[in-house]
Amino acid sequence: MRVLGIDPGLTRCGLGVVDSGAGGRLSLVAVDVLRTPPADHVATRLLALEHGFDAWIARHAPDAVAVERVFSQHNVRTVMGTAQAGAVALLCAARAGLPVALHTPSEVKAAVSGSGRADKTQVGVMVTRLLRLAAMPTPADATDALALAICHLWRGPAADRLAAAAAASRPTVAAR
Repeated sequence: MRVLGIDPGLTRCGLGVVDSGAGGRLSLVAVDVLRTPPADHVATRLLALEHGFDAWIARHAPDAVAVERVFSQHNVRTVMGTAQAGAVALLCAARAGLPVALHTPSEVKAAVSGSGRADKTQVGVMVTRLLRLAAMPTPADATDALALAICHLWRGPAADRLAAAAAASRPTVAAR
């Protein structure tokens, strides 16, 4: 399975593609950061992100997309830009017919490092180890995108099975 992880941001947006092969072995496919100039109008910046997401989806053909769930921050302007970038990522994935998952920062940290309170360095070290990389990807947005993809590879199938079981156990309502 191949997952595109997206760490949304208006100025810097991390993108990482990870494959899970036989025995759950992880391998890096690609990692980068999309950047948009802060001086540009927000609509222009979101359009640039859309083109970037579409290009990554076309180039790397992921089976699923994992996006970081936006959490409230003290800086409303920052959270708005992050939410807008995340929405564009969701739109691009949906348009491509790909399943999309949202993962919280603490869920990603716990999946990759074993602790939902891990700091950026701990997550980066674990991503580097898990993907057998010579060096930690930089900037942190790139590492976070890879961590999102890894989290989804490890937790996504289990969550899908739980959701399917819950749906199957719901009583059906007969049509009148």
